[in-house]
Amino acid sequence: MADLSALSPEQRAAELAHQREVHTEFKAAGLTLDMSRGKPCAQQLDLSTPLLSILQSADDCFGEGGLDCRNYGVIDGIPEAKRLMAMLLDAEPDDVFVFGNASLTIMHDAIARCLDYGCLGSTPWSQLPRVKFICPVPGYDRHFAILEQFGIEMLPVPMRADGPDMDAVEQLAAEDAHVKGIWCVPRFSNPSGAVYSDAVVRRLASMSCAADDFRIFWDNAYCVHDLDDAAAEEERVLDIGIACREAGTPDRYLKFASTSKITFPGAGVAAMACSAANLAEAKRLCGAQMIGHDKLNQLRHARFLPDAAALREHMRAHAAILRPKFELVQRKLREGLGDTGIASWTDPRGGYFVSFDGLPGTAARTVALAKDAGVVLTGAGATWPYGRDPEDRNIRIAPTMPPLADLDLALDIFICCAKIAALETLR
Repeated sequence: MADLSALSPEQRAAELAHQREVHTEFKAAGLTLDMSRGKPCAQQLDLSTPLLSILQSADDCFGEGGLDCRNYGVIDGIPEAKRLMAMLLDAEPDDVFVFGNASLTIMHDAIARCLDYGCLGSTPWSQLPRVKFICPVPGYDRHFAILEQFGIEMLPVPMRADGPDMDAVEQLAAEDAHVKGIWCVPRFSNPSGAVYSDAVVRRLASMSCAADDFRIFWDNAYCVHDLDDAAAEEERVLDIGIACREAGTPDRYLKFASTSKITFPGAGVAAMACSAANLAEAKRLCGAQMIGHDKLNQLRHARFLPDAAALREHMRAHAAILRPKFELVQRKLREGLGDTGIASWTDPRGGYFVSFDGLPGTAARTVALAKDAGVVLTGAGATWPYGRDPEDRNIRIAPTMPPLADLDLALDIFICCAKIAALETLR
């Protein structure tokens, strides 16, 4: 199809009428297709079914050194789990604090501790007149929801292919002591799939910050979620911990990861890695909150994924399921929208999403049209703080959960809706 903006008004009107007819046919089919969130599909979940039968007797419940994992204790995680999570966090096991099932909970509580107690002796953030956070956009809606819940002001900065716009980040961090942190998804960022360059990581570690207690919230959610072996080798990210130690800012970072999209979402293991000082403070403050998390679940995961080779093979199995879905997204978008001049999108080598940009003012209309035709997408604006995309153009495509046949049909509907929204705007 030709560039829609180059068509005559009469040609655009005819094409709009045609696409509306196609949309009406989709509506009449009574479809129910959900691409609203990045969930693993049933085939992926099946990969981890053996994990459920690892502990079958009392003898199976003893860890290293004879630790009885059925009982209280070990606030920061059993040694086996610390080693597993250290692989995901690019950390040493001694720097890892293993929590419960969700990294989002850890990040939420880390913000809460900063608000209630400060960071390593700094003024508690809740006692300040305002607190601000840098938010690369498009970004992860649940990160933004945490900040909004706590009343923390969000400062959007553009996300580039190699990470956030560091000129903007450095200016914000240097000029205002109320700017206390930044969200980072360094590998296959949600939703763009961007991978942080070494230069970006080093600038984050070494930049001048007006706030001595500035913290980088390093959400390594897609650290091993490659679509092929080449991406696993070529899309490596410099560890923020190493960069901060080299820059003389060893306490600046908090790293987070979980097995949520590796084994079972909501029933996995999550952990934080940080400097020795930050770790000691977290253990002290968490001591009033918990005696320890689910050590049996930690033990199951550590035995299911005992080393880097086992983890790699497990993630190759995930990639074999997901790769055709991402390839389908790219093919369908190229064929349906490639020459229309109304859209652009990312082509990530891993992670769970594709970031789609339509014409300004079309995202909400596209999502609404898709819903009318039976396809539920992530809400327009979700990838921006407060749910407000100032240009109303970004949509997060989540292709992982639907079967291929459903995804194929959902993409046809999406493309139809994107064309209708664009043609209505161009009239």
